[in-house]
Parts: sequence; C-alpha cells; structure tokens
Amino acid sequence: MFITLAKDLKSTPLPVTDDPRWARIVARDKSADGQFWYSVATTGVYCRPSCPSRRANPVNVQLHDTLARAKATGFRACRRCSPDGPSLEAGNAAMVADACRRIEQSEEEPSLAELADAAGRSAGYFHRVFKAITGLTPKDYAAAHRAARVRQGLEDGASVTVAIYDAGFNSSGRFYEKSTGMLGMTPTRYRAGGANEDIRFAVGETSLGAILVASSRKGVASMLLGDDPDTLVRDLQDRFPKARLIGGDQDYEALVARVVGFVEAPQLGLDLPLDVRGTAFQQRVWQALQDIPVGNTVSYAEIAERIGAPKATRAIAAACAANAHAVAIPCHRVIRKDGALSGYAWGAERKRALLDREAHGSAKAADRAYWSSRA
Repeated sequence: MFITLAKDLKSTPLPVTDDPRWARIVARDKSADGQFWYSVATTGVYCRPSCPSRRANPVNVQLHDTLARAKATGFRACRRCSPDGPSLEAGNAAMVADACRRIEQSEEEPSLAELADAAGRSAGYFHRVFKAITGLTPKDYAAAHRAARVRQGLEDGASVTVAIYDAGFNSSGRFYEKSTGMLGMTPTRYRAGGANEDIRFAVGETSLGAILVASSRKGVASMLLGDDPDTLVRDLQDRFPKARLIGGDQDYEALVARVVGFVEAPQLGLDLPLDVRGTAFQQRVWQALQDIPVGNTVSYAEIAERIGAPKATRAIAAACAANAHAVAIPCHRVIRKDGALSGYAWGAERKRALLDREAHGSAKAADRAYWSSRA
C-alpha cells in the first residue's frame, strides 16, 4: 500500500505556479520564446511565453516543452502571439533589416509610405518599430547612410560632384545645405582630410591627469584625458591627420584653465561652444548626455528611452565610447542599470573620481542652499 501511494504521489504534477517557467510567463519574458509553450484550457489556445494576452488563471494552464506537444492538445494557435512562427520581436527585426537594405540600395530616398507598403504595415506602426530598433527614424537613417556614402566617396578620391550624386542626392544644392552638418567641414576640405583646417590646442594638468583641449573655428572639437601629454597630442594628430595643429596662445590657455577648474569643481559649470562631429544618432545621444545635471547619473536604458530608442542600449554605449569631449559631454554620468560603472574611454578610476566629486559638490551646494534659506 505504501509503495503504491508513493508512486502515485511521485506521478502527480507540480502546480503550474511552482514551476519556474510560470514566472517567465507572468513577466512575458521574450527570451523564453522557443524554449517552451503553454496552453489554456478555458480559451482553447496555445501561446508563447511572451504572449501579450490577458494573463490566464494558472489552474487552467498546462506547460509544454515542445511546440509539437502544445499542438497535440488539439487547441488552436493564439492569434496575438503566433506561437507557430517567429516571435513578433524577431519579425519586426527582420522587417526593419529589410527596410534598411531597401534604403541602402535605392538610388533615391524611399518615402515612409513606400517602406511601410513594402513591409505590409501601416506607416505609423512601421515608423515606431523602425525607430525603436535602430534609434533613428527612416528619414534620419537614410540621411546617415547617404552621409556615410559621401564620406566614403571623398575618402576614395572621387570628386565632390561624383560623391554627391553617387550618394543619392539629386541636386548639389540639397547636399550643400546639409554638408557641414554631415562632414563637420566643407566637402572639399573633408576630401583633403581636413587639410588647411586650423586646430588650436593646449594641454593642462588636473588631479586626474593631463587634459588636452583642441578647438576649430566652430568650437571645442576634442577634449581628451590621459596620463601622458605626448600621447594625447598624438591622439589629436590621429583625429585630424591633415589639419594644421597650432599650439594655444595665452588666451587659449585661459580657456584650458577654465576646463581644468571645471574638472576640479564641477559645480562651477562649463559653457563652451562645441564642434561635435558624429552621426545623427551619436549627436542625439551626446545631446541627451549634456542634459544630465551635475551630480546625477542615468542608465544606458534611460538614455535610450529619452531619445525615443528604447531597444538601442548597445548603440547608446557605443556612442558614449565614441565621445571625443571628455567632461564637456558627460558620458561618465551614464552607468549600468544595476549601478555598476561600466566602461569609460579615459579609465574607470577617472569615471569614479568624477562621479564622486560631482556628488560631493552637489551635496555641498544643497547644504549651502539650505542654510541660506534658514538665514
């Protein structure tokens, strides 16, 4: 009798709520899609774990290790999550990848309506999904792609006119309206590798090491931190290989002194014109970084949300790494979601030191404001 009872107890399945897979269904965990499926007796459907439908009562739920077992229930596939095919996320990713190829292969920029029609989606839905995945609107993506083609054409030695038309611009006038924003300089000067562009620079010393500040006529083009001034100058030469590098005079060294003062006391603020050169997406990220107040930190995911690209956290991290304006564009204020510092182009210890002194300075400023209000 005891042996029979033990066998019966052993064969009794655990309640669904005790199975760790149920928590993944509750969380609509997209990473669980393809690992298991579940069926719901009351609705007669089977679903993938990330199904957005209203959560079923676990009493009516059965878990399945394979799609074949889910189908064997005799239930139909859920129309919302399409458990038989690729996930909605995978389908959207494929749709956007196809749209990107269409943009890249088109002689002229395709319209939003044309792209949406090719994808079989409404223009509004397509626009939202494209921006969520790439971090750019289709129009911005097309502009960035054309800018890259212009840069590549100029670097390969093509004439400015040939580079313009090969990149898909149907008139030189339209290109020249945007050329400086695309290239950071005129196309002729870009083709020459920045030749004849004057870059003034000077090196200062901070408690975090050497800092090099370099400016074009437009504004500060680089702000670099490091241990060795000579290494920073070589880095600047690599960034502007054909420009004329001119050592800063007394007035320019005064500007560098302001930057050094800001590094030591961030609460002083730093308001300098910047010459920011990057892709449309990078510039959106860098602008969002400049909006982070001194003493605050945000996660890569928060920046992604702020620029309207919630799934572009890796691209956000890459844009932070490409930042050439240390402290002026404060990528050090971006940390991982779990609070870890993550990487920093000028060293994790410098990032920690910058955040510590910014937090300390903000606390002192708050104390001063409090006692002033009490006076």
